[in-house]
Amino acid sequence: MYQDRVLPLFGPGPLVSRPLKGLYRDQVLPDRGRAGPWIYANFVQTLDGRISLIDAQTGIEGVAGSIADPRDWRLFQELASHADVLLSSGRYLRDLRAGTAQDILPLGSDTDFLDLHAARRDRGQALQPDVLVISASLDFVVPQLLLEQGRTIHVLTTADADSERLHRRKDEGARVHQLGTGERVSGTAIASILSGLGYRRAYCATGPWVFHTLAADGVLDTLFLTTRHRLVAGNGGSFIAGATLEPPADLKLETLFLDQGAAVGQLYARYQVLAPPGS
Repeated sequence: MYQDRVLPLFGPGPLVSRPLKGLYRDQVLPDRGRAGPWIYANFVQTLDGRISLIDAQTGIEGVAGSIADPRDWRLFQELASHADVLLSSGRYLRDLRAGTAQDILPLGSDTDFLDLHAARRDRGQALQPDVLVISASLDFVVPQLLLEQGRTIHVLTTADADSERLHRRKDEGARVHQLGTGERVSGTAIASILSGLGYRRAYCATGPWVFHTLAADGVLDTLFLTTRHRLVAGNGGSFIAGATLEPPADLKLETLFLDQGAAVGQLYARYQVLAPPGS
């Protein structure tokens, strides 16, 4: 399934095609970022900027089959295989409980991903990354499957969080941390708790609102972006949602690959987030 090759278009090294499988698995990724741990994210979008669509019948927003792609999913899993901890959100866990999420948090157990589990063992990592759920409302249920996999589930919320829900999340097996006040968890709080817990690589496996928080507060280091050469239109979301970024977040292209085997053409890009001028 993954024997087709990708062609480097930009970046270091020779511009010679290579297998898709292992493209990100075999890279030596950073373990420190500008705010402590290296925080990175990955999205797949269409040419018209959709990462999700709202179903006309149910009104539920999710990753549609016209956007999802098994080849990008393979690379999503490869990036997850490097992570010490996955960043998730209350919304994702609500979607998971409702059966509308794309999948349980990686790393997947399919035979296609056994090499990624082996890579983690070779690096001395636990079989599965831990999870940090970012939520001010605490309106979700901790999936017991994650705990059964031996993962530590952290929940980061604010000092203003509902005390009853806080105790419920603790009773479900999560370790709850409270930093800051107000109606949202800040990016600086996320970076601070990750650093305090000793995590080196944090993979943002959640949606556009948490991604906005990371970018707005200057703690995001790297964006991996798959762009499918397809237009879908309709009502849906982009990979970042929220107020205008002031100042804007500037990114530098580091690598770019053309997928030569996908039925619909697509590009795999890696961007480094630049520090604001004068910082």
